[in-house]
Amino acid sequence: MTSYIIRRLGQFVLVFFAATLMIYAMVFAIPGDPIRALAGDKPMPDSLRQTLTQQFHLDEPFLVQYWYYITGVIQGDLGTSFNNREVTEIISERFPRTLRLAIYAFIIEVIIGVSAGIWAGIRKDKFFDSLVKVSTVAVISVPIFVLGFMAQLIIGVRLGWLPVTAGNPPSLYGYLLPAIVLASVSLAYVARLTRSSLVENLRSDYVRTAKSKGLTQRRVIGVHTFRNSLIPVVTFLAIDLGALMGGAIVTETIFNIPGIGRAVYEAVLAQEGNVVVGIVTVLVIIYAVANLVVDVMYAVLDPRIRYD
Repeated sequence: MTSYIIRRLGQFVLVFFAATLMIYAMVFAIPGDPIRALAGDKPMPDSLRQTLTQQFHLDEPFLVQYWYYITGVIQGDLGTSFNNREVTEIISERFPRTLRLAIYAFIIEVIIGVSAGIWAGIRKDKFFDSLVKVSTVAVISVPIFVLGFMAQLIIGVRLGWLPVTAGNPPSLYGYLLPAIVLASVSLAYVARLTRSSLVENLRSDYVRTAKSKGLTQRRVIGVHTFRNSLIPVVTFLAIDLGALMGGAIVTETIFNIPGIGRAVYEAVLAQEGNVVVGIVTVLVIIYAVANLVVDVMYAVLDPRIRYD
């Protein structure tokens, strides 16, 4: 196990540099002048422009700019924005809101998605199974911004069950509707994945053997089948936790949540390369740690899995 973890950490280093280089290149390729965007319609003195250009190495080639950035990251410095604000400060201010939203969405996704998938797998080809298959396809087919506006209109405005915005500062009650919207697509995938995995395992030889020994259906599913069926589900859930935080840009915009997704959106518009890459760097680390945790959990869920 130790050697496996060391190999995965080595892979993480490669993924880290590749991801940051790619994102930095994409931000670097955005047309326009970030210094001019900072000034807006007001004229900027040439001396100030030259100072900012030199401070942020905007007159250097791309690889030189990336070198300055990545050496700072290695030393724990994610850089500063053009407004002379530390990127770590922006992340520390915005990240807790996005993390809270992602955790609420994750809880909804796990409880409803796994429960619906298990019940659909047990009731294969029955009414509830058909309902799950049809409803999940419908949710997956609709863009997330459409789901958000529909939820605001129907649940927030017409029914009045939940507030249409999260509030400032966002409250637990205000987070509920955006968390449902954010979790909706992932919830549909979790339900379908749980169902298909459970149905496949119910056809396995060890299940037939357990039934032939007189074990009840509840014990066969709860003790033998359920744990094996969770392996692909856990993989998806762990990766999706990072996706929920990184993919919350649309949801946070619709429900007016000043989180990390909004920060990325605003930084892209302002061509704040350090802010965008700094946030992405944090998300890359979250993805890598989540994947490592999943691989370790495999051995817990299925004792037959061993790492050499």
